[in-house]
Amino acid sequence: MIEIIIGIIVLCVFVGLSIRIIRPTHRAIIERFGKYKRFAKPGLSFIIPFVERLIQVDITERMVDAEKQEIITKDRLNATVDAQVYFKVKPNEDDVKASQYNVRNYKWQIVNLARTTLRNIIGNLSYDEANCDRKKINGKLEEVLRKEAAPWGIELVRTELKEIEPPKPVQESMNEVIKAENDKKAAVDLATATETEADGFKRAAIKKAQGQREAEILEAEGIAKAIELKADAKAKAIKAVNEAGNKYFVGNAKHLKALEVTQASFENNSKIIVPEGSSIVNLVGDMAGMKIVPVKEESLKPHKAKLEPAEPKPESRRK
Repeated sequence: MIEIIIGIIVLCVFVGLSIRIIRPTHRAIIERFGKYKRFAKPGLSFIIPFVERLIQVDITERMVDAEKQEIITKDRLNATVDAQVYFKVKPNEDDVKASQYNVRNYKWQIVNLARTTLRNIIGNLSYDEANCDRKKINGKLEEVLRKEAAPWGIELVRTELKEIEPPKPVQESMNEVIKAENDKKAAVDLATATETEADGFKRAAIKKAQGQREAEILEAEGIAKAIELKADAKAKAIKAVNEAGNKYFVGNAKHLKALEVTQASFENNSKIIVPEGSSIVNLVGDMAGMKIVPVKEESLKPHKAKLEPAEPKPESRRK
């Protein structure tokens, strides 16, 4: 009975030691007596306890810090440089085996390789070039690491140059230069804003002056138009008066001519016969100094009216 119990316990321990669970973020290789035996994917795997060994490999993306280091630049400045490297183990069988058998510790190797590569790249650049061409440095670093890490089954994702710090005295000088540039920029911005404000006032004044000028022109044009209309009305009135006067004097001139002819013909006669109702009767009487006396046709057949000497005017009597 005791033997059976012991056997069951040993069997349970053996089964427990044989079962291995591999997560999706890992891949595994199984060795038997120190020799590669097979490749294991995510899921449940079994090994022979004390005979086989299962080694799990993380295939997710990871980051290592290349750690700060001082690098002498081309212009002999000690720049402090720090970088980060992002990588992951490729998930296929050959690359997982390479990450375990082709390199002792691939993380440590990547860090050392990154530091060495940075010294080579930045050592051939001046500080200004290195500080301005970070994208170029990252590109060269990534290219070298990808090529060197490929035999290790490592896929290089990206590299990032965190900082390039100059020596402290140089940093202070650079800060002063940056401060001076910022002050200059602020002064330029202030001058530009002042100029813009002055230009705005100038344009407003010009617009105001133009508006006043246009208003004065319109007012002057209105006054001139009113004067013109008044002059036209006055001219028309004068023209109407002239036309009426011309008509009146032309008619009187015709009558005067007729009277002159009549007077010349009858200078020695005291009576002049004219048709009754003629417009010349009154005019003849006034010019001849005679009073017109109408005569009926029955009394004087050949004459229509007789002229008698007119009575002297009151002024002549007073004289």
